[in-house]
Amino acid sequence: MQPARLDLPVIPGATLNQPLLLMQPVYQYRPITGLAGTAPVRLQVPAHGLPGDWPVWCEGVPNWPDLNQDKLRSPGRLAHMVDADTLEFNDLSGQGRTAASGLLVYRLPVDLAGCEIRAEIRGEGAAPILLTQGNGGVLLQGLGQVLLILTAAQTAAITWARGEWDLTITHPDGTVNRWVAGPVLVNSGGGCAHGC
Repeated sequence: MQPARLDLPVIPGATLNQPLLLMQPVYQYRPITGLAGTAPVRLQVPAHGLPGDWPVWCEGVPNWPDLNQDKLRSPGRLAHMVDADTLEFNDLSGQGRTAASGLLVYRLPVDLAGCEIRAEIRGEGAAPILLTQGNGGVLLQGLGQVLLILTAAQTAAITWARGEWDLTITHPDGTVNRWVAGPVLVNSGGGCAHGC
């Protein structure tokens, strides 16, 4: 399995709380049977199968270009689970609009029960920083939900400008997967909030 690529932004001297949503590689498809013309918009997707709030894509919903997203080019939209048959998108208004077709597309979360998760951050010429469940650097927050934590002291000790990181999962059966990898982006914290 090829690890997902993800930048890890770090500001020296600031605590880093980086949430990660780990998804299985296979897409799930469920028919959209109704769309309420309300604000926020609600979708009827019988037995959608989502475990809670989770990123999804909608495909083929007629006359809704702002609802439809390409799963290969878009990170998806966070769906709020109202119940086993209803989802809500808080960022969209369905005022005066209806639809009863299209597909809800998503990837199920990875079951992390019994798994050992570790992240390693490596900078040029520096000792690696190891984050684990045992040292408090990795917290499991639910199905497929991981929080990486670097303390302010740990980030303040970063003196290098470029680095790499990865996240590895060891499953209960002994299988080891490198799930995520990417560059570490060290920023002094200056500039605007949009990366200027």
